[in-house]
Amino acid sequence: MFAEEASFGLSARTVVINSGKDRGGIAVARISGVDLPRRKRIEIGLTYIYGIGRSTSKRILTQLDIDPGTKTDDLSESEENRIRKAIGNELKVEGELRTEISMNIKRLMDLGCYRGLRHRRGLPARGQRTSTNARTRKGPKRTAVKKKSAAKKK
Repeated sequence: MFAEEASFGLSARTVVINSGKDRGGIAVARISGVDLPRRKRIEIGLTYIYGIGRSTSKRILTQLDIDPGTKTDDLSESEENRIRKAIGNELKVEGELRTEISMNIKRLMDLGCYRGLRHRRGLPARGQRTSTNARTRKGPKRTAVKKKSAAKKK
């Protein structure tokens, strides 16, 4: 991935970018439009795909009878294809899942139900307190601006 050049005691790092599947001489497993990390176990590598967590990853690998400890580098082409088919047939992942979630939120907002109103206003939707501790949804604090008295009498 990186090429090192040394000249007069200085070293510079340049990123080597190859197009296609081949990156730095080693084929990268690409599943659902995501490049899986090369030197990690496949059980962990699958979690880089949006919509697949540890439990789903384990379930897929046990169904396909693939060892979860196998590194993504060491996967055979047939194993990669089996994983691709299993994910494509059974699960909604990446863009398809993101659109479904956003459509569900839009539906709630259009209905005008409580959860939809909370989403519309950018407030917590699951009953959390908002007088304090809702900074993630509400954004940074806006300090109140004090009004200056218009006419000062002496």
